[in-house]
Amino acid sequence: MRTCVGCRGRELAAGLLRVAAVPGEDGLDAVVVDTAGNLPGRGAWLHPNRECLLVAIRRRAFPRALRITGSPDTSAVVEYFTEREASVRPATEQVAKNMSTP
Repeated sequence: MRTCVGCRGRELAAGLLRVAAVPGEDGLDAVVVDTAGNLPGRGAWLHPNRECLLVAIRRRAFPRALRITGSPDTSAVVEYFTEREASVRPATEQVAKNMSTP
C-alpha cells in the first residue's frame, strides 16, 4: 500500500504513478514521472489524475515526500498529465462516435 501525496488516499502501487526527483541543469531539483520505476532515490506516489497533481503542487507535498530542499520544477509531471489527457480524449470521442446510431 502506498499513499498519494495529493489526496493522501491509500492505494496499491499498481494504481499510482511514482515520481522522483532528479537534478536539473540549473542546479535545482526537478520532479519527473518514473514510469519504469527504476530511478534512484526516494519516490513519491500520485494518483494518475490532474486533481491529485494540483493538490500536491498547492500543498508543496513533493519537497516533503522526496526530502529535497527548495521548490522543485514540476513542469515535467504537468506535461506528462497533459499528454496523457490528450491521448485519452480522442479515443473517448471515437468510442462515442462508434456508439451513436446512424
